[in-house]
Amino acid sequence: MRVLVVEDEPMLSFRLQQVLEAAGFAVDTAHDGEEGWFLGDTEPYDAVVLDLGLPKVDGVTVLNRWRGAGRTMPVLILTARSRWSEKMTGFNAGADDYVTKPFEMEEVVYRLRALIRRSSGHAQPELTCGGVRLDTLGGKVTIDGIPVQLTAHEFRILSYLMHHQGRVVTRTELMEHVHDRHFDSDSNVMEVLIGRIRKKIGGGTIETVRGLGYRIGPPESS
Repeated sequence: MRVLVVEDEPMLSFRLQQVLEAAGFAVDTAHDGEEGWFLGDTEPYDAVVLDLGLPKVDGVTVLNRWRGAGRTMPVLILTARSRWSEKMTGFNAGADDYVTKPFEMEEVVYRLRALIRRSSGHAQPELTCGGVRLDTLGGKVTIDGIPVQLTAHEFRILSYLMHHQGRVVTRTELMEHVHDRHFDSDSNVMEVLIGRIRKKIGGGTIETVRGLGYRIGPPESS
């Protein structure tokens, strides 16, 4: 899954990026509201971590612009403001959740995973397809109860497909949601990674829909 972190404090931004990447996310960062707004408006993120006190354009204004433009990705607000009225301002602008500074890094990870899962229509933290089980909170995959070791890239691909079970996911969409914006999208890395995942979880789990993309699970009913 791909997330955007909009935070102007360099050390906090760097630490968030480190922790989120270690948790299996592809991460882009922005350090002011103007850059954050542009990236959120032009790139397909699965979720955003947004600080309210940003230079150039404040976080609430950024969020209002996104929602006004029809951008629906879940947004987790970071705020040093503990007053309820100030938190309500964020919710009224379209935020989905918030954490108050200072916070535990693990809390951001768990809240993001929950937001992404719910935005994809899944209420339970464990996603299943046949014998494949993906624990969205713990970031673990098992096959018939046996743990499977996946690389970070492999986990992001499998996670995205399982969050969108039954739907054909195009190669372009998959590339956009599992790699950051600096990744070389012209490479054949996606096909190689899909092949590696199939070897680890079983060749029949991920279906190639010729000319369209990839799908996990039975087709969605029309």
